[in-house]
Amino acid sequence: MDNYTMLQFFEWYYPADGSLWNHFAAEAGRLKSMGFDAVWLPPAHKGMEGGKSSGYDSYDLYDLGEFDQKGSVRTKYGTKEELIAAVKQAQEAGLNVYSDIVLNHMGGADEKETVTVREVTPENRNEFVSEPKQIEAYTKFTFPGRGGKYSEFVWDYQCFSGVDYNAGTEETAIYSIQNEYGDGWQDVLDLENGNFDYLMLSDIDFRNPHVREELKRWGEWYYETVGMDGFRLDAIKHMDPQFFVEWLDHLRGKYNREFYTVGEYWAPYDLPSMHHYIESTGGRISLFDAPLQGNFFRASKERENFDLRSIFENTLVQTHPELAVTLVENHDTQPLQSLEQTVEHWFRPLAYALILLREAGYPCVFYTDLYGSTYSDEGNDGQLHDITLEKLEGLETLLYVRKNISYGQQSDYFEAQDSIGWVRGGDDEHENSGCAVVLSIGGDTARNMEIGGRHAGKTFVDYMGHFDHEIIIPENGWAEFPVKGGSLSVWAVKMQ
Repeated sequence: MDNYTMLQFFEWYYPADGSLWNHFAAEAGRLKSMGFDAVWLPPAHKGMEGGKSSGYDSYDLYDLGEFDQKGSVRTKYGTKEELIAAVKQAQEAGLNVYSDIVLNHMGGADEKETVTVREVTPENRNEFVSEPKQIEAYTKFTFPGRGGKYSEFVWDYQCFSGVDYNAGTEETAIYSIQNEYGDGWQDVLDLENGNFDYLMLSDIDFRNPHVREELKRWGEWYYETVGMDGFRLDAIKHMDPQFFVEWLDHLRGKYNREFYTVGEYWAPYDLPSMHHYIESTGGRISLFDAPLQGNFFRASKERENFDLRSIFENTLVQTHPELAVTLVENHDTQPLQSLEQTVEHWFRPLAYALILLREAGYPCVFYTDLYGSTYSDEGNDGQLHDITLEKLEGLETLLYVRKNISYGQQSDYFEAQDSIGWVRGGDDEHENSGCAVVLSIGGDTARNMEIGGRHAGKTFVDYMGHFDHEIIIPENGWAEFPVKGGSLSVWAVKMQ
């Protein structure tokens, strides 16, 4: 993918006013002209909180804002008709659309059932602390508001491996369900808490062949209804990796389409587990580079004490660049969220340069960095916090440089702990391409780098606007490229 760039077109606190799909449709043309090639949209189905749900609490996968369920017809983001129209508008503008898929769990069941369970220790899910017993569990999904339209499949306790609530006693714990397809948890790769199959709500059991077949049918219906180009898969570290091998192979084979797919295997400091997932799925699924985002977080906190030369160490983009989706932030790491690991504002332009202006990886830009956001929520301290995230100055410039200038052979100059640089030599296919990028987390400095003899005599300027003076590239192609402290500069040909 020739310098492709993805945009995550939502954040956790986007207003629950049903406006997102229309907002996306209105912005599609501008996003394409800005340099984006693909957009990742949030879960489109009805969640258990109805019109307020962000979609990660799946209730009815077939309800895209069409049925009066959970107190609302529309979803948080709009109606089914608005979604379909927005996707079509985006594709006509030249954007690929990736849909967020949440198949690990379901919530908001319509009826209770008496089920046999064993309670487990939260810190070790393989340690059972009770004999088999019966509880009342919300595990039956009949979707009365939909009335069997599109699918008559009824989800019951045979479709789930665990729950976290006993409705009979109103007790909260983690319960492993006994059904005809298994007694105990499914095999997943992640060994956190002994076995990390269970995450939340009613955990889907992929050992049930009827579940697998229903989700294949739903995948067909979803594609034929919405027409997306690919998928973002939620919470895959909690799921049997072979399910998605089967599911993706089915859809790709049936429709003879790639369906580009990226999964959320969030393991910021556990690269070997991510490698294991890639091997187990045969490289079918790209992954978000959680370790790189963790490095960005640390660098922004440690400032000049961080060694910039190590910024790509133990990252997916270093070991599997063809499968790495690089990012600075997402809806889980933003302030006050469950996996909060927010990269400080001063370092964000540097982080974006590191993912946008280099050859490796498929960068994903976060919504708030393009649009900003203001919201209030309760923090871990139990207090209400007011958060303002400002639009990132210079982001559109970096997008322009990526799409038009950042081409050709890459050479790294990673000699100093607090200052690094690299050059892209340019190529014949992109006029005036080639740039020199310099980052500093210390003081003002400069890097002596070779941009190449093909640029001899050309006038270079700082596209980030931190310097007014110009640099004439000498005949040998080497030049001193300055940068201000705690900042970055991108030196490239001055446009007439």
